[in-house]
Amino acid sequence: MIKFLHAADLHLDSPFRSLPPELAAQRRAEQRELLTELVDLCNQRGCDLLLLAGDLFDSAGIYADTLEALSRAFRACRAQIFIAPGNHDCCAAGSPYLTARWPENVHIFTRPTPESVFLPELDAEVWGAAFSAQTSPALLPGFHVSDPDALSLMVLHGDAEMPGSPYNPVSADEIAASGLGYLALGHIHAASGPRSAGKTVYAWPGCPMGRGFDELGGKGVYFGMLDRSGCRLEFCPLPGRRYEILTVEAGEDPLASIEASLPADTNDDIYRIILTGEAGEPDVRALTAALSGRFWSLTVRDKTTPRRDLWAGAGDNTLRGLTLRRLREAMDAAADEAQKERCRLAARLCLAAMEGREVPEP
Repeated sequence: MIKFLHAADLHLDSPFRSLPPELAAQRRAEQRELLTELVDLCNQRGCDLLLLAGDLFDSAGIYADTLEALSRAFRACRAQIFIAPGNHDCCAAGSPYLTARWPENVHIFTRPTPESVFLPELDAEVWGAAFSAQTSPALLPGFHVSDPDALSLMVLHGDAEMPGSPYNPVSADEIAASGLGYLALGHIHAASGPRSAGKTVYAWPGCPMGRGFDELGGKGVYFGMLDRSGCRLEFCPLPGRRYEILTVEAGEDPLASIEASLPADTNDDIYRIILTGEAGEPDVRALTAALSGRFWSLTVRDKTTPRRDLWAGAGDNTLRGLTLRRLREAMDAAADEAQKERCRLAARLCLAAMEGREVPEP
């Protein structure tokens, strides 16, 4: 049996442009610390292999601190490490994959065609290929493992969700024809869960650390076990700050509305709070100041609409006036608050339609 850890899309040295410079620098330091978390998990699980499926770096411009952190972490890893460069960290001239010195347990696939390393102690073949530019044609067509009796894995950066993708499009038919036991993919930043094509299991673990509000919630990696009977995967969450978006109806007291909607522990996280609904103009600066101590980083956005008298114009001799009169009469005759609220909602929907506004969600 082979035990492995599959990670991808670390995007080390990301700019974190949505954060102030000092917080962005701290996040880059936390990315380097994540390398130690990965290696510790790999060692604790007794993994034979650590598979890194591309975009290890966010770009070719890497800080010396990051290369030093990588070297320290990789030297401490008891597994063999296999890296398949992706579109952000393509293996082109000047790439640290070609210029830096790497520990002996690190194998980097540097060619844009599949090649393999045979590990006799595991009776296993590990395949991989590299992006040689920021885009890549399909790398898997026609591929099949060379030794059908060996346990075979491949690490590859690629897109199996969009046919014709400029980032190594991979099809389910190609995966099924490959003869692989497991295909470790990168490029998609959300965990896919285990998928199968033929006898091959494949997955994306997603990015192990969120870097913006398009990468929300907890992140992690896959721990896998591969033997002759097949491949089993377990998602392993990693510690770290979460990006979260919270949408709150401002109401009469926006601060109270926000506090009532917050989960218990947000101190280490990066939040964007969006105020919605009809309200007086919220004081975003005052709200941010009042709440900032509860978050590592916070932005508050005002998407409220000005409060209005819902029944203004109900006395007019117009279609609008007639509609509002009928709905107000229905509300006055309603048996309970739930029915009254339905009448108010109907009035808001009718007004939006009559005024050519986007109809609010019920």
